[in-house]
Amino acid sequence: MGKRFIPRPTIKDELKNYFMITVGLTLYAFTWKFFMAPFQFVTGGITGVGGIVEYTTGIPMQYTYFLINIVLIIIAIQQLGWKFCVKTIYAILVMTVMLELFGALSKAYPEYTAAVVLEGRPLEACIVGSIFIGMGIAFCFLSNGSTGGVDIIAAIVNKYKDISFGRAMLYVDACIIISSFFIIPKENNIEALQKIFYGFINLVIVNVSLDYMVNSNRQAVQFFIFSSKYDEIAYYITRRLKRGVTLLDSVGYYSGKEGKVVTTIARATQANQLLSAIKQIDPNALVSQSKVMAVYGLGFDKIKSKKKVEIDDKSVINN
Repeated sequence: MGKRFIPRPTIKDELKNYFMITVGLTLYAFTWKFFMAPFQFVTGGITGVGGIVEYTTGIPMQYTYFLINIVLIIIAIQQLGWKFCVKTIYAILVMTVMLELFGALSKAYPEYTAAVVLEGRPLEACIVGSIFIGMGIAFCFLSNGSTGGVDIIAAIVNKYKDISFGRAMLYVDACIIISSFFIIPKENNIEALQKIFYGFINLVIVNVSLDYMVNSNRQAVQFFIFSSKYDEIAYYITRRLKRGVTLLDSVGYYSGKEGKVVTTIARATQANQLLSAIKQIDPNALVSQSKVMAVYGLGFDKIKSKKKVEIDDKSVINN
């Protein structure tokens, strides 16, 4: 069929992505140093591990965050390739710098931290801080970026095990929060349980905020694309988005012209990428996009049902 044109992100798009990743990580780092650290809250992720180390040894969390991520990046490059790691490396560097910066500012201006502004109200600080962290992570994800750390672990686990990306992250985060009970020095067990309590509040709110902003990792969209350049569009979807494509025969009622309709199902987070590619390939294409409640199989969610249904009943077959 000849050489096909595969749209690539423009420099403007890439700069926008990196800018939004920077904004998201700046919000994340600010929240950690001004909301979470003053109350010694424990969260998931490598920042949570860094927080535990800082609370117990006094070593600033950004150093632990950076060192652990360096190890994970080396593993990720071998397992996932450079393409996955470029923006992740950028995110790790930005996050480390921002944590250092806001750490210094929180010490220079302690009166502006949540421990003073929301003195005696740790639950409010935890809720507000968790919402900001969720927004920061969402900015990264919406820009095809990563915050490093647990994202890398989850991606590697997802590659080899039948565990979804989100579930793998949840398991790791929960283990980090629970481990704080045995590691962080405390006056009594009640205080330690409170730390875990706030940690799980953070975990829930962060995930709710993240899902709200990125329309949930499970949400999918269906496309019907009417274009004379159907072959190039289908090629892009299969090669770049790694999604299946079905070509439907079509006949224009008025023109009588025969053609093909490209139909595909993709994650909601891939919708903008696909629309941008279609615009580059065929600006005159007619595109119908609709939300899908759930999609199972072929790269999406697995059908999970413990209920056994008889499918060889002759009465059912005959009916």
